[in-house]
Amino acid sequence: MKKAIPVIIAVALIIIIGAGYIGMKFLERYSYSKEYADLNEYYAVSGGEDTAIVLQDEIIEEKAVLRDGSYYFDYETVRKYFNDRFYVDTTESLLLYTTAVDTIRTEIGSSTFTQDGAQVEESYTISFYEGEKLYVAADYVKKFTNFSYEAFTEPNRLQVYTQWGEIQTATIKKDTSVRYKGGVKSDILKDVQGGDTVTVLEEMETWTKVKTADAVIGYVENKRLSEITTTEQIPVTDYVEPEFTSLTRDHKINLAWHQVWTADANSTFSAMMASAKSVNVISPTWFSLSDNEGNFTNIASRTYVEQAHGMGLEVWALIDNFNTEIDTKTILSSTTKRTYLIGNLVQTVKDYGIDGINVDFEQVAMDAGDDYIQFIRELSVACRKEGIVLSIDNYVPTGYTDHYNREEQGIFVDYVVIMGYDEYYAGSATAGPVASINFVEEGITKTLEVVPANKVINAVPFYTRVWKTENGTLTSEAVSMDVATQFIANNGIETYWNEETCHNYGEAQIGDVFYQVWLEDTQALQDKLNVMSQYDLGGVAEWKLGLENAAAWDLIENYMNGQ
Repeated sequence: MKKAIPVIIAVALIIIIGAGYIGMKFLERYSYSKEYADLNEYYAVSGGEDTAIVLQDEIIEEKAVLRDGSYYFDYETVRKYFNDRFYVDTTESLLLYTTAVDTIRTEIGSSTFTQDGAQVEESYTISFYEGEKLYVAADYVKKFTNFSYEAFTEPNRLQVYTQWGEIQTATIKKDTSVRYKGGVKSDILKDVQGGDTVTVLEEMETWTKVKTADAVIGYVENKRLSEITTTEQIPVTDYVEPEFTSLTRDHKINLAWHQVWTADANSTFSAMMASAKSVNVISPTWFSLSDNEGNFTNIASRTYVEQAHGMGLEVWALIDNFNTEIDTKTILSSTTKRTYLIGNLVQTVKDYGIDGINVDFEQVAMDAGDDYIQFIRELSVACRKEGIVLSIDNYVPTGYTDHYNREEQGIFVDYVVIMGYDEYYAGSATAGPVASINFVEEGITKTLEVVPANKVINAVPFYTRVWKTENGTLTSEAVSMDVATQFIANNGIETYWNEETCHNYGEAQIGDVFYQVWLEDTQALQDKLNVMSQYDLGGVAEWKLGLENAAAWDLIENYMNGQ
């Protein structure tokens, strides 16, 4: 027995040690971690002025700054998340915001802004540069944008809401911790007390993702939550946008462009209109940018305007940027030059009794997109004050013309005109139709995604391209409807209906030259008008007077009459 006692003791010690080890491992596995996460690292802020942004229920990459008691967003963050209507003139150091009735401006670094001719003083600097980055005060952005923000410290962070709706909330049953991940070993982000309310973001099997009242997002055990309820957030409606009134007509528009190269060519108006039917707007090409200061050439005629009015027509004078000596961005990126151009243009229109302006600025570079649309905004304000109809010509939408910002055009202008042609143009690498039916319909549908149908005018071509390939070189010539038909007849070219493009197509090898023609004839025109009727657009436009045949007007008249 005495010999067995040491063995028994040894076994007991082994059992005790084993039990202790198992218990230690059990506690190690299932006990709650008391380690706290570094919140500066969690919010990816460096301290000081650096301020995290919690947008809705997500910590975003962009940061705000706290400067002299006010919070600031950088300009790109403002445009991305809050309001992309702010515009910076880097040359004149101005921050602008255009409404339906006014352009509010402030000098960068100033605490004042000008609105409706009056200067308003703020208690904070409205905007400032930090290196090359522009910052704008959150409180200034709120003057023109509905959003809310609440600030918290240690570390600095803003809870921002730009959208509001139903949310789920829950009550914390007893004191616990919000953890970085769903697990007892995860670091603690914040301790919460019984009775605290949290927003429920995502429920899982044993843990729930929540957001605390001070914008800490983490995980709490399900057993610590009770009283999960659905509540409706109250939206911020402090800012009321001035109403964008429009001069869109209560009838369809039939706009015919009259290309006028010289003042003497104004005398061709009567002859050009002799066979036209149902035209109610004439757009003569009277104005063209002439230098980089914002001046333009003017070949307008009061007699022409009076004659058009006598025929029951409105006159929407066209202004273009086709002068190769000018740089459109140089003009439009300067607030001084834009203001000068707009003032002169509107005054000229008033002096001649012109009813509207048709802006045809083409090949605007991508880096000038913001400048271009700011010009359109400011021009629309001036036109609206004077009762001048404003229409803008646009390419069929493609990725490389998105900077024309048709959505913003649809808000500010009276008519957005689609130039539904030049699918294949003079410089194209391959031959093709001027405007296939799919090209036309895609232009309409994409524009209608961002512009109301009653503001959309689709322009149709009165011309055909005759393509020829000679010695491996492709060229083309734009010809009138009658000339294209005569070319087919003179050369005995057989045509057939191409269902894919909705054109009568013909080709022929004549000597060393291979010819191809997709006829923009009345059959092709009718299909385009059918598509336009389907989408109930604001009207039709034609490029250009003098290239059509009489039968084309019959079809357009039927379209205008809803037939």
